[in-house]
Amino acid sequence: MNEEVDFILDSTEENMQHAIKHLEKQLLNIRAGKASPAMLGSVMVEYYGSMTPLNQVANVNTPDARTITIQPFERNTIPSIEKGIMVANLGFNPMNNGESVIINVPPLTEERRKDLAKQAKAAAEEAKIGVRNDRKNANNDLKALEISEDLKKGLEEDIQEMTDQHIKKIDEIFAKKEKEIMTV
Repeated sequence: MNEEVDFILDSTEENMQHAIKHLEKQLLNIRAGKASPAMLGSVMVEYYGSMTPLNQVANVNTPDARTITIQPFERNTIPSIEKGIMVANLGFNPMNNGESVIINVPPLTEERRKDLAKQAKAAAEEAKIGVRNDRKNANNDLKALEISEDLKKGLEEDIQEMTDQHIKKIDEIFAKKEKEIMTV
């Protein structure tokens, strides 16, 4: 096959993989019951005048399934760490003991679990839309090429197969996350 066709197929595969990686990253921020440092992955802290990710100004640990401890590298950053957690709007109420910040992760109510499952489903749908758009773009790129109709048809089938595989993977990732969220 020619280089243009290989490029279209490779870049489409890469874009579809990117959609899945993005989904996995989004699902990490949706908590599923037990405490995890990843829950604070989106928290930004004001540190010497610039916004900095929390994990660059403190150690984040989970001593047990219901507690997250944040040990700042410098004690004077505790107020800005607390503020960053509140601004991130994660539903946590940080407390400090003068040396570290402690977050008690409340157990999820049934209603909250359903909301989180809906969020996860929306993220999965977004990823599927991304994959389908990648398919559409690849098919449009193929149409522009000077190749035989039979070859185009075969390549479109390959792209559809690639799409189906990635959609199936997204469904599997979502099903696993939904089960994790709904498990009490």
